[in-house]
Amino acid sequence: MKILFIVDELRKLTLAGDTSYALMLEAVARGHELWTCQVGHLGLEDGEAWAECLPTSCKEAELFEQAFACGPSERRALSDFGAVFMRTDPPVNVEYLQATWILDRARGKTVLVNDPRGLREHNEHLSILAFPEFIVPTIVTRSQKRLREFLAEQDGAIILKPVDGFGGLGIFLARSGDPNLSSILETSTQDGRIWTMAQRYLPAAKEGDKRIVLVDGDPIGAVLRVPPEGEARDNLHVGGRAVKTELTARELEIIAAVRPTLREYGQILVGLDVIGDILTEINITSPTGIRHISKLDGINAATPVIACVEAKAAAL
Repeated sequence: MKILFIVDELRKLTLAGDTSYALMLEAVARGHELWTCQVGHLGLEDGEAWAECLPTSCKEAELFEQAFACGPSERRALSDFGAVFMRTDPPVNVEYLQATWILDRARGKTVLVNDPRGLREHNEHLSILAFPEFIVPTIVTRSQKRLREFLAEQDGAIILKPVDGFGGLGIFLARSGDPNLSSILETSTQDGRIWTMAQRYLPAAKEGDKRIVLVDGDPIGAVLRVPPEGEARDNLHVGGRAVKTELTARELEIIAAVRPTLREYGQILVGLDVIGDILTEINITSPTGIRHISKLDGINAATPVIACVEAKAAAL
């Protein structure tokens, strides 16, 4: 079948660790026809969603010029594709929201990974609030006064995240007595103009943040991302180290709890973030981890993703 990947510019992909690239390679290896475009190439005509997209070949390589080759652009209805992967990086801004409205018009005509309704309605940070038994004390506020109060309530250490953040950007560890505290709170809330998520700090974060990749609600593997010395963030692109790991009984409980919601909203490829058996994020926009799991576990973690999409496309 034809598979369309809506991604950021191909030349910007970090090939060694990029999940979209891994999925493209697997799709091609399984005989599918690969097409790519960016989110700005989507449109509607006569109520039909379409894209100005490029036929794309890809192979395993270290450099963009060797990895990809693209043909001339063609306008194609999204219903021409067996599956459409929406894999642009956050933030979920107005452009992204409008793209989900366009993708809505293709629901039921192609397999959407992930379904735009879920992309729109489940903020990656706030969606954990539906599972209070698995999270730490959490608030969302614009108020610096409330953040100071919450900091005192949580024994003097909290993590601050922008509600629409991604990739570790804008995350702060705030501690009582830090001479930079006022500046941190001003920056996090943009002086009261944006909402900030605050959570009790987990000392287990020093040991790593586990990314669990789910396909249609079932785990296919996990990678532990260990932060470098002196760094509060463990994201791999800021120096975090990928370490082989296994799932715990508690993590299997978390997976079982979130599975029905993920399936209800058509979220096929999902990344759960867990620190010390505490759920911290549910990543649905462009979850990563496939390349690292594949390398650490000696498997091709992209295989169950494409196999799942094939089965859903056959059932349409």
